[in-house]
Amino acid sequence: MYVIMGATGHTGSVVANSLLSKKKKVRVVGRDNKRLAAFTSLGAEAFTANVTDEKSLNRAFTGAEAVYVVIPPDLTNDNYRGFQSLASNAIAKALENAAVKHAVTLSSIGADKPDKTGPIAGLHEMESKLSQIKGLNVLHLRAGYFMENTLSQAGIIRNLGTMAGPVDAGIALSMIATKDIGTAAADALLKLDFKGKQTQELQGQRDVSYKEVATILGGVIGKPGLNYVRPPDDQVLQAMTSMGMSKNFAEQIVEMANAINRGHVKALEQRSGKNTTPTSYEAFAREVFLPAYKGQAAGA
Repeated sequence: MYVIMGATGHTGSVVANSLLSKKKKVRVVGRDNKRLAAFTSLGAEAFTANVTDEKSLNRAFTGAEAVYVVIPPDLTNDNYRGFQSLASNAIAKALENAAVKHAVTLSSIGADKPDKTGPIAGLHEMESKLSQIKGLNVLHLRAGYFMENTLSQAGIIRNLGTMAGPVDAGIALSMIATKDIGTAAADALLKLDFKGKQTQELQGQRDVSYKEVATILGGVIGKPGLNYVRPPDDQVLQAMTSMGMSKNFAEQIVEMANAINRGHVKALEQRSGKNTTPTSYEAFAREVFLPAYKGQAAGA
């Protein structure tokens, strides 16, 4: 039995579908039973649970050989790090109580640092808690900067005619498509060949800066010369809260961006075949960003 947390999310959906396609026994966990129906129609067992509810996670993990662990984001939470702590506590206790043997987690590059990294510090805490569980073999997948993070630029380009964000334009980011994270996690779960406590970075196809992203996107959406600017932090915070995010969550994101800007958050592994993934930013721009920019669903 495989249990997939965050099954309706970007990575969890890929993991669940990959395992189901291999005829594996899968239990999908999420907050919304209706959204889990897509997996039950493929033979999965659905289980609704809040990520901070230890008792319901206990039941969800019972009988599981392996769990894909995700702390789904809660962008409106007024105490985001507190939420992450509650979630990682509940997950760790449930894994221990259910005597789960294997876990693959969605972590992040930068999770080696305990603080001053925004939401990544919560993943450091999660890694630490899970790595203390006796009898649990755990693989922490430290993923790079999600290509999907650039989707919010669609509205910014429409409104301002330029790209804007808190990361410096010239910083090389290990940008990765979330579907590639899901594929790597599913592969690890199918093999279950990791022992003890391990970390593995996923660095994407290559490092890409926002300056380069602007050039690529400008070509794809027909806006050659598209530029990227980094506004002052207070303007970024104002823009993020106007999108519906809590002030606290927005502050966490700005802290993370500044940690990236000063090199506090960076990849530690040498790039290799093992930590390089296939999807290029150019492919993401064509297949995912362009339909979003046009206001259409991908593939519609």
